[in-house]
Amino acid sequence: MNSSQSGVDIVLVHYPVVNKIGEVIGSAVTNLDLHDIARASATYGVDNYYIVTPYEDQQKLVTEILEHWETGHGAKYNPARKEALAKVTLASSLEEVIEQITSNRNTRPLLLTTSARKQEKTLSYEVVREKIKQKEALLLLFGTAHGLTSEVMEMADFSLMPVGGNTEYNHLSVRSAVSIVLDRLLSV
Repeated sequence: MNSSQSGVDIVLVHYPVVNKIGEVIGSAVTNLDLHDIARASATYGVDNYYIVTPYEDQQKLVTEILEHWETGHGAKYNPARKEALAKVTLASSLEEVIEQITSNRNTRPLLLTTSARKQEKTLSYEVVREKIKQKEALLLLFGTAHGLTSEVMEMADFSLMPVGGNTEYNHLSVRSAVSIVLDRLLSV
């Protein structure tokens, strides 16, 4: 791993995720998630930001947005956005992401899920920050819709403590949750 790399990658999973009644679904990619999470990734030094969707129409949308900001008018109009979106990689499955990271880093990353609810195998932010300092390869998994499926949660090594405020309400946008998690793990 390059010494300037953090060893931290993130993935925004659009399939498989669950809806509000627990059914497995695929969710739509949103322009805001693409841009805002890329900007947070660049700000906090995340190495790569993966978008997972198996749907061709959603992949086409992501590709068109990225092309606009990487080589189209957007690249000249807003070079900072171009820099942030350069971290984005499109993938058809979570397995594809894990294989790519394992190949690039020569080691399988530690898989850390996120959830609004506390999970069984939960690590504190302090423990994960120490793993980052030790340059352990980490993949943070974020789910869209109402979160990651139980199968994805079970394939992970650990889960992070949930992000929460000082009320019972806990349903942040994924963009907000990613920013908070990255700040807790990677801020100086």
